[in-house]
Amino acid sequence: MDKIKAVEKAYPIKNKFPDFSSGDTVTVHYKIVEGNKERIQQFKGVVLQRKGTGINATFTVRKMSGNIGVERIFPLASPFIEKIEINKKGHVRRARIFYLRSLTGKKARIQEKRY
Repeated sequence: MDKIKAVEKAYPIKNKFPDFSSGDTVTVHYKIVEGNKERIQQFKGVVLQRKGTGINATFTVRKMSGNIGVERIFPLASPFIEKIEINKKGHVRRARIFYLRSLTGKKARIQEKRY
């Protein structure tokens, strides 16, 4: 265990992303390599969960594509993530909002945080 922690300290995460949590609507700008070409694809959706710490940290984003829900897990330490934009801060009472998968229509909306 100590060796793993030593390696994590030796190689800190270089990406500085904004602070977001579950319930937030984010746009992830992800670099995609096709052959010898690179392009940036945007994945906009609701963060369902954040998991792990340090170099092992990941987050799950869910979006609706047509009538089909698409989920994608992004590692925070990935060099392919260009940037993360926070579109809306959501007010949820749970760290993992998997119940959103079974909701449709107006029930699937998340209240926005008031400042």
